Amino acid sequence: MKQIARSTALAMVAVASLTAPALAENTDVAPNDNPELSEGAELLNRGFQLLLEGLAKEVEPMADKWAEGWAELVERFGDLNAYYPPETLPNGDIIIRRRNPLDDQNTPPGETEL
Repeated sequence: MKQIARSTALAMVAVASLTAPALAENTDVAPNDNPELSEGAELLNRGFQLLLEGLAKEVEPMADKWAEGWAELVERFGDLNAYYPPETLPNGDIIIRRRNPLDDQNTPPGETEL
């Protein structure tokens, strides 16, 4: 779960930072008079862009795996409105109850579904 949260946070940071230069461009601001300072700012900007592009490439495979896992979960459970929210039992088990139980016709006699 921590890995999903971390990868989601990295993806959000990457998207926000990649869109920030487009939002930050302002043609009304006068250019800086110090060429060394301007060059340093451009180098920092390019360095941050490369860093964020690298992070985005690193996060992309994790995001693909997360999307596949989510699709599998949705396929397995179908309509999530058919279930109550998850409950944590005192022993730490997590259960997800159906709102309408399945028919008992599918369960062979003598066996109990847990």
